[in-house]
Amino acid sequence: MTGAQTPGVERSIRAGVGPTPAVIGRITHEQVPVLGRDGRELAEQAMASRLVGLGPLAPLVEDARVTDVLVNGDGAVWLDRGAGVERAGLRLGAEELRPLAVRLAGLAGRRLDDAQPWVDGLLPGGVRLHAVLPPLAEDGPHLSLRVARRRLAGVDDLVATGAVSPRTAEVLRGLVHTRRSILVTGGTGSGKTTVLGALLAECPAGERVVVVEDVRELDPAHPHVVRLQGRAANVEGVGEVPLTVLVRQALRMRPDRLVVGEVRGPEVRDLLAALNTGHEGGAGTLHANGPEEVPARLEALCVLAGMPREAVHAQLRGALHAVVHVVRDGERRRVDRVGVPRAGPDGIVEVPVGLQDTDDGPRPGPAWAALGELVPDGALR
Repeated sequence: MTGAQTPGVERSIRAGVGPTPAVIGRITHEQVPVLGRDGRELAEQAMASRLVGLGPLAPLVEDARVTDVLVNGDGAVWLDRGAGVERAGLRLGAEELRPLAVRLAGLAGRRLDDAQPWVDGLLPGGVRLHAVLPPLAEDGPHLSLRVARRRLAGVDDLVATGAVSPRTAEVLRGLVHTRRSILVTGGTGSGKTTVLGALLAECPAGERVVVVEDVRELDPAHPHVVRLQGRAANVEGVGEVPLTVLVRQALRMRPDRLVVGEVRGPEVRDLLAALNTGHEGGAGTLHANGPEEVPARLEALCVLAGMPREAVHAQLRGALHAVVHVVRDGERRRVDRVGVPRAGPDGIVEVPVGLQDTDDGPRPGPAWAALGELVPDGALR
């Protein structure tokens, strides 16, 4: 129905109405006498995918195994079904790649053009979009789609999916119930957000959880979640709302739990300050290769906020109670270690391992006793 679709869409746009599912439905309904009802439904699906959906990428995202869809500047499409990146057997033409990237950015409510050649946003349905245009990206536009597949209802679901042993799950639950401040660390795609969401689902229903993010990813199964999302600058270069501002606003919203979806900038200063001033039980994620790297990573981020090294470690001593490190092991994403921050002889905070998780349960680490002091009696037995 391509020939019939285009005039209807063009007529709608000239009338000042852009393509929406409702508009597309009305246009295709006009073609029932020509196409029949089955043909009309197929045409509506094709138009919706091409004009307001993911276009040729839609079938890949609909695959329940796919977590990432990556489109390179040459049009080659790759995907990740959990075992690493593989070719999708699909290639987009140069003439359709940039229009697709710009349209998806618009669906995410973001701007993508030569003046703003990158975008990070959330598409309808919860797919996270990142796109970069030339000349920042070589050859052509690059697209990255991250598909959130799991909304876990608590640490029991982590056990059910093989992400943690039952005994270590009790330790994680204990950390939440005793209102310990937690950072979930790991590499890209290791499952940090999934694990943090499961931990937040363990918070009592009567608590108010305020989540601050650049782009919404966390979706904890909890009845009282308030979400604040950052905003990029507009065409004039004004109107940006960074996470530093949102963290401060969140503190005025009576949070029982303050959560920063991903700690990666100067907002770490405000988060550490909040956790040191009565806001126990806060949480966030941080890119790190292990618990022992957390102090150095936070030091580097705090430099952006103008904090000297000594002040960073002074804040850390009272702000952070535990580090839950997750890894990707083939197709499996799992909790690997739990670390416990402690001050060394010179006052500099270290994060030794409290336990190493295995399929047979937790194995004691150097900070085993310190971890036992953070959780209810019996959690480590």
